[in-house]
Amino acid sequence: MRFERFDFPNGRGETLAGVLDLPEGAPRAFALYAHCFTCGKDVLAAVRIARALSAHGIAVLRFDFTGLGGSGGDFADSNFSSNVQDLVAASAALAERHTAPGLLIGHSLGGAAAIAAAHMLPNIRAVATIAAPCDPSHVRKLLGDGIAAIERDGEAEILLEGRPFRFRRHFLEDIARQPMEDHVSHLGKALLVMHAPLDETVGIENATAIFSRAKHPKSFVSLDHANHLLTDRRDAAYAAEVIAAWADRYLDTRHMAPALQLQAADAVPDGVVRVRETGAGRFQQEVRVGKHRLLADEPVSNGGLDTGPDPYGYLLSALGACTSMTIRMYAERKKIPLARATVELRHSRIYATDCADCETEEGMVDHIERVIHLEGDLTEKQRAKLLEIADKCPVHRTLTSEIHIKTVLV
Repeated sequence: MRFERFDFPNGRGETLAGVLDLPEGAPRAFALYAHCFTCGKDVLAAVRIARALSAHGIAVLRFDFTGLGGSGGDFADSNFSSNVQDLVAASAALAERHTAPGLLIGHSLGGAAAIAAAHMLPNIRAVATIAAPCDPSHVRKLLGDGIAAIERDGEAEILLEGRPFRFRRHFLEDIARQPMEDHVSHLGKALLVMHAPLDETVGIENATAIFSRAKHPKSFVSLDHANHLLTDRRDAAYAAEVIAAWADRYLDTRHMAPALQLQAADAVPDGVVRVRETGAGRFQQEVRVGKHRLLADEPVSNGGLDTGPDPYGYLLSALGACTSMTIRMYAERKKIPLARATVELRHSRIYATDCADCETEEGMVDHIERVIHLEGDLTEKQRAKLLEIADKCPVHRTLTSEIHIKTVLV
């Protein structure tokens, strides 16, 4: 999977921040993803579904609506109609840089926006909604007592999931005048409605209303015990698999001219590791080692998306893999009946005074605990020798010897 930062202007000239998730080869189709109410392009469901679809050859553009995440503009100036216009602008940007999207995916209020935007996008052939309300006015219940303040004062700041958002009267007026029933009944596209029966945020009756108003071709898929935000990785993966299989019937991939097909990223020379930002979240990195592509990230608690190991996770992985490989090579060369080697590692910082073997006498030192499990019919002498060999692995020697790092800015 590849990633491309994809910023583009909305109808008012404000820059919207986007990420284009790309398959390894040429995309067979393009899709647009509309995130949930006050969420963003980096919400877990959006990231996981986009990545899973890219594995099926579908490139997915996910972006932050006006005033959210990394996008410009003031959220207080936005409303449901501006979200719809943002989708139209995103489609135009994709058409200009690559090719127009054929699939539109919307989660929660983004699902309602996808339905509303579809009639303005002749290139869209299929629309998939996830936990979408049948009417944008459904979000009024999320605003709670703040509605009275908005109607009284013209605007109010409301906490949603612990984050403050400023709403103005035009937001309420806009969602009240949306002709959603007409949008659904005259959609003119293939429609997939996905909803969890136990969704406590947007009830299943919303899916029933959308499905009953829509004309064929239409499909309904239950998300079983999933919650509204699909926070369980398995639920997001299931939704993506279903969308990919369903959309394949409706997406016309024959028009994908070679000139529009994206080429693979530049090859990484032997002996070089290339690390670069993906644009997804604050810290996510694409790590390329030869033909291999990995992700590095930080846990959610540190502001990341938790889509890959953190840098120290990779450091410990390198030491652990090298240790196990070195033990294996020695065991084979000496005909030692080693069945399996397992290495577990932990990194921490300890006081130098607590380290009897450290040259540093003051302050803190890095401490790596390495636990080796050896399976097989081994004698105590063989076990001791394999433990001794573990310290001779090249990565171990690198970490414990003088290291010179030269940094060059280009």
